Amino acid sequence: MGLRTTISERQRRLGFELKQLREEAGLNAAEAAQRIGMSRAQLSHIELGRTSILTERLLELCRTYRCTDEPYIDALVSMSEANGRGWWSVYKKRLGPGALNLAELEAEAVTLRMHESLFIPGLFQTADYARAIFNSPKLGFENIEDGLRFRVERQHILARENPPSVHAVIHEAALHMRFGSAQVVREQLVRLIELARLPHVTIQVYPFSAQAYAALSGNFVHAIPRTARLGTVVLDRATGSDYLREPTQLQQYNALFERLAENALNPVDVSLAPEAHSVKDSLALIQHLLYTL
Repeated sequence: MGLRTTISERQRRLGFELKQLREEAGLNAAEAAQRIGMSRAQLSHIELGRTSILTERLLELCRTYRCTDEPYIDALVSMSEANGRGWWSVYKKRLGPGALNLAELEAEAVTLRMHESLFIPGLFQTADYARAIFNSPKLGFENIEDGLRFRVERQHILARENPPSVHAVIHEAALHMRFGSAQVVREQLVRLIELARLPHVTIQVYPFSAQAYAALSGNFVHAIPRTARLGTVVLDRATGSDYLREPTQLQQYNALFERLAENALNPVDVSLAPEAHSVKDSLALIQHLLYTL
């Protein structure tokens, strides 16, 4: 079987997990490969995500590594057997791997936790707001129409059956950024309020007056599948996306998000009566900004 020329984040993650299990079992690649009748080179390619692994071989490796966590093993099998084909597949030759990886991670997530400092999160953007971002000349976006359609299609997970729980902390600075006309910004802020009505969507604003955690964290998405230990933190960089998989890294970003949420304003809650908004909250701040537009 030939080696892959393009490796998805799911494929890399499967290899990473198998390598972690091997190292926890105290085996080097040559020893592990010998025990299941595989060459060292083949196992190394599997651990790097360069080639696939048959389900029976994967289960044999788990037994060799003395892994008995059945839900985790089942999740590894699902990762191995997945073909990576989803709605995003048609964009394979039109958009970069970062966009495709994010869509696949979102599709498998039961929980999404995100922080954005200068943009409204992509899952919440109106088409006009997204177009204004893509048309910003100094941001250097290409394939604008494909990028816009892709972003809109990503948002379908919010309305699907059994949608993920989405919790976003958005810095106040993002609400002040002018992408498009005042009307475009107004419609985007109204869109945030509308989305907050969904029972599985939580939106908090991180105010300028809060502590500096938001400045230190950068933008990230923590995509958590049903097996939480297989979660991934996606860091948004100017040069592309970075993926954090190490257990300690996931713990650090989980704690960071908790601090962000704790220091942010109370979530947007349109169910409360006006008199209940006795202190500053996210809804009050958004409504104030709407008044100034």
